[in-house]
Amino acid sequence: MFKLFISLGMLLLSVSIQAKTLLVFGDSLSAAYNLRQQDGWVSLMAEALKSSHPEITVVNASVSGETSQGGLSRLPALLERYDPSWVVLELGANDGLRGYPLQQTQENLATMIDLAMNTNAEVLLIGNRLPSNYGRTYTEQFFTMYKTLADSKEVAYIPFMLENVALDKSLMQSDGLHPNAAGQPIVLNNIAPVLLPMLQ
Repeated sequence: MFKLFISLGMLLLSVSIQAKTLLVFGDSLSAAYNLRQQDGWVSLMAEALKSSHPEITVVNASVSGETSQGGLSRLPALLERYDPSWVVLELGANDGLRGYPLQQTQENLATMIDLAMNTNAEVLLIGNRLPSNYGRTYTEQFFTMYKTLADSKEVAYIPFMLENVALDKSLMQSDGLHPNAAGQPIVLNNIAPVLLPMLQ
């Protein structure tokens, strides 16, 4: 009986050691804005990982309306609390929509990447595009900012999470900025090919 308890204890210890956390840190695009939480791409991913990666717990710390500055102020406490093995960083869109200086946005994102990497977390940086009415120069600089960051920090990168979604009205909410429930699985399909190999 004593040996059984020891074996059980070692098994539980092994499970606890293998348990890992994936932190999704974004804005309304990851917070299931105007949708049921279970319909958002993060929840869809978490549900799928229950079967393929049961040792991974997904924490969605995304907040609608979040800017890179707001994210920078929140991230240290979240890293300390959850000690994630992976961080999906999806911020900056609200900076762009508000016309904030891109240099500051880039510096904020770079600092967040550094903070995550300093805790030995792997980072996936998710890029975005702005509507064309913000001007060609600003929108192109905004789009390329993410690749510049990914290259300089040597982190995984997805150029545009709304690929094959943003220009399809049947997949977008009436505001033209957020995917509807039908668009969320496609968003996940854009992210999964880069994220899943990181989890192996």
